[in-house]
Amino acid sequence: MRYQLFKSRCAVRFALALSVSAMPELIFSPLAASAQEFTIKAVAEKKVKQLPAGPLFWRIETFPALAQAQAAAGPTGLAAEVSGKVWLFTLGPKGGSSAGGGRVTEIGPVPLVSAPEYLLRINHAGGPPGAKTPAHTHPGSEAFYVLAGRLGQRTPHGVAHADAGQSMNGHGADMPMVVFSAGTTDLDQLVMFVVDATRPFSSPAKMP
Repeated sequence: MRYQLFKSRCAVRFALALSVSAMPELIFSPLAASAQEFTIKAVAEKKVKQLPAGPLFWRIETFPALAQAQAAAGPTGLAAEVSGKVWLFTLGPKGGSSAGGGRVTEIGPVPLVSAPEYLLRINHAGGPPGAKTPAHTHPGSEAFYVLAGRLGQRTPHGVAHADAGQSMNGHGADMPMVVFSAGTTDLDQLVMFVVDATRPFSSPAKMP
C-alpha cells in the first residue's frame, strides 16, 4: 500500500515538473506575444463626389455637444464622440474654423487621390504596447492624431513616430504600411482618411 502511494506521489510530481517546464515556452513564445490586439473602429464616414479646391488639410476641433458639432459640419465635415470628447473633423483649406468649435490642430497638406467618388472616414484605433496592424494599403491617404500613448508607422520610407498631442500626416495612395503601438502605455488615436470610394478600403500588402 505504501509503495503504491509512493509511486502515485512520484507520478504527480513528475507531471507537475513537466507542466512547469513547459510554461515559459507557452508564455513567452512569439505566437503568444503576437496575439496583442490592435483595435480599429469606424466612428464617422461620408461619401462625396467632389473635394474642395487647392491644398487640403484635416482640421480637428472640439465641441461641447455632439448636436453642435453635427450642426457645424459642412459638406466635408464629420462629427463623432470619442474618448469622452466631441470632435469635428473637416477636410478643407488651411486656416478655416467652425462656429462654436475649439481648434485642436490642422494636419496636412493631405496627399490627394483622383477618384469618381471619395470616402471620408474617421477611425478610432489603438492597442496595448506592441500591438500592430498587418501590412496593408489604402486607396488614398490617412492622417493621425494621437490622444494617448505613442504611435508608430512603418513604410518603405522608414519608421515614423508621434506622441500624445501630436499628429502625423499620411502618405499617398497604395503605400504599404504597418501601424503599431510603440510606447509603454496603450495607444489611443484618431485616424482621418480620404480615399477612392470605388475601391476596397484596405488591401493586404507586403513590406519590401
